[in-house]
Amino acid sequence: MLLKKERELVVEYGKKMSSAGLSKGTSGNISIYNAEEQLMAISPSGVGYFETVPEDVVVMDLEGKVVEGDKKPSSEWGLHTIFYVNKPDARAVVHTHSTYCTTFACLHMPLRALHYVIGGAGTATVPCAPYRTFGTPELAEAAIGACNKGKAVLLANHGLLTCGPSIEKAFGLAVNMEFCAEMQYRAMSIGEPVILSDEEMDVVMEKFKSYGQPKKDKEEQKSNCY
Repeated sequence: MLLKKERELVVEYGKKMSSAGLSKGTSGNISIYNAEEQLMAISPSGVGYFETVPEDVVVMDLEGKVVEGDKKPSSEWGLHTIFYVNKPDARAVVHTHSTYCTTFACLHMPLRALHYVIGGAGTATVPCAPYRTFGTPELAEAAIGACNKGKAVLLANHGLLTCGPSIEKAFGLAVNMEFCAEMQYRAMSIGEPVILSDEEMDVVMEKFKSYGQPKKDKEEQKSNCY
């Protein structure tokens, strides 16, 4: 089976996305890109996340050709491939219909730096791409154009898209963007939100570069295994 590991991860994170309430029913989609094989594993269209098995996950190239799988791929496959083509470091894409992010997407309103966690998107503002019909090349073009150098973008009257160097990072970013959207919604409900300055957000994003545990090379990892 091609991209066995990636397909298993799509199943695993599809369940996590559903359990976290980031997408209801069969909405939303997930993909993982294997740069060495130049192939993408993407969730199937219209199959419940808890019913999906690795064999259901579709393997495609970045031109939209199905390489392996007997299911129809997500209708948003073009939305995923355009991010892999234009963002060489991207290895996973998560598209959700999470409640608070979608609320601001329906208002065509960006997410602002009310909370420093937004810096994980590589920007102080998560923009909202103009509305385009789902599953179309026009939506893909609008999304990548609005996202620019960031890792997250709202899709007008639709939802959220995040990307990252791994499915763990892309999914974690989707969770954090929903948190930021909820904080923005709640703050706007009772007052005028205070936005962090661009200078402060530059400091935050620099600190994020060294956040977490340091990476170890493979040889060092082997020497530390007992």
